[in-house]
Amino acid sequence: MTPVGPHDRAPLTPPATPPPTGAAAQAPTRAEYCVIACAEAWRGNGEVLASPMGLVPSLGARLARLAFSPDLLLTDGEALLVRPDGTVEGWLPYRRHLALVTGGRRHVMMGASQIDRYGNQNISCIGDWARPRRQLLGVRGAPVNTLNNPVSYWIPRHSPRVFVEKVDMICGVGHDSAAAAGPAATRYHRIPRVVSDLGVFDFATPDRSMRLASLHPGVTVEQVREATGFEPVVEDDVPYTREPTAAELLLIREVLDPAGGRDREVGAR
Repeated sequence: MTPVGPHDRAPLTPPATPPPTGAAAQAPTRAEYCVIACAEAWRGNGEVLASPMGLVPSLGARLARLAFSPDLLLTDGEALLVRPDGTVEGWLPYRRHLALVTGGRRHVMMGASQIDRYGNQNISCIGDWARPRRQLLGVRGAPVNTLNNPVSYWIPRHSPRVFVEKVDMICGVGHDSAAAAGPAATRYHRIPRVVSDLGVFDFATPDRSMRLASLHPGVTVEQVREATGFEPVVEDDVPYTREPTAAELLLIREVLDPAGGRDREVGAR
């Protein structure tokens, strides 16, 4: 099997969209707004490797590939390029994978046990590093991910325990930490968005601190403030997260996640 590029791959055509009936006619759920918000992270990325971590980001990446980012590369987590349905479409040897990673042609969507106003992320420990109260995953590849590729974040349960004033340990590098480290750290550093079950956040502010970019329908600014351990930047007129189209809802509900795992990951508020 030879490595493939976008022009070697069979085109994917989303299924035709019939008039919505039954479950397909139901209003979008909070989890489906989260899937859409994650998918939008990859809009316009072109031929980059999507590395989503978690069910909702994975659904988002597969939806983006089907709906509006046809050149997005998806993998099985090892050495194969796959289509949104999981069937194999090519081979991605390790040397090619490294070339994508070191060249900034990967967009990761990670989780976070803690994240602060500048996008510093912690997945290693809670409490002092020398004697933590909780041992977590460890630093893993977070520093290299954030310094070499765009990295977004997915937080399925927005709370002050996750959105903190200062992380207990820096794993994923935030804007202030990258700036303090100098040009070598900021060259490829980019955090496009943070998606939670309450809304979408970015860093489009003068000091690169976190801004509330959109609210998921049914959520208020007051709820976001109460669930955040610092004061995010909130503009006068915060829009709502865009609604999925009928075709996108059909893909989510009947093609990508017919078992409804998205609702279990997001849960009810």
